[in-house]
Amino acid sequence: MRLDHLSFAAGPDGLASTAQRIGDLLGCEFVDGGVHPRFGTRNMTLPLGGGTYLEIVEVLDHPASDKAPFGQAVRARSALGGGWLAWVVAVDDIAPIEARLGREAAPGNRFRPDGTELTWRQIGVNGLIADPQLPFFVQWLIPSELHPSVGADPDYTLHCLEIAGDPQRVSEWLGEAVEAPLEDVKVEWVAPHGTPGLLAVQVQTPRGLVRI
Repeated sequence: MRLDHLSFAAGPDGLASTAQRIGDLLGCEFVDGGVHPRFGTRNMTLPLGGGTYLEIVEVLDHPASDKAPFGQAVRARSALGGGWLAWVVAVDDIAPIEARLGREAAPGNRFRPDGTELTWRQIGVNGLIADPQLPFFVQWLIPSELHPSVGADPDYTLHCLEIAGDPQRVSEWLGEAVEAPLEDVKVEWVAPHGTPGLLAVQVQTPRGLVRI
């Protein structure tokens, strides 16, 4: 179990403009990640050192976005002006989590602009919708060299997640201590005065520490 990526829902200015704005803050460019046909969304990604990446995601005018929990979550966050949506944990075998949550993981896929298909299974988005401090889980079904973190500039790394929530609640959801999947990434827990969730992310860059 490890931190895989962070999802940011595009604001009213759309996917490309949101990616441009955040890329300018960091001093780097996001790349087109392709469409998620099962979820009714599309994304742009930025690989980071340490095997993680940032994802900016936008809901499409597509029936899947109304049916799939991930599409629903993106639409709801974007409707609030956009912002951090989720932190996502990767596992080698999603079956134990399926057993613990009592349901099957949903298949996911997207095609990169070069035609490469990425496939995975994910579970826990309904938990995220109900309690936004909780991560969801993915199991990648691709060779490691196709993971979206590949090709990262090692000078860009995640430094800290700022989460409004309760680490004990998150540990119960993970089935192990919350520190386990985060490894070298620091977490600042903030007592939520409103809705819990991922509030901000600090990224180490050649320009110094950037808070988004």
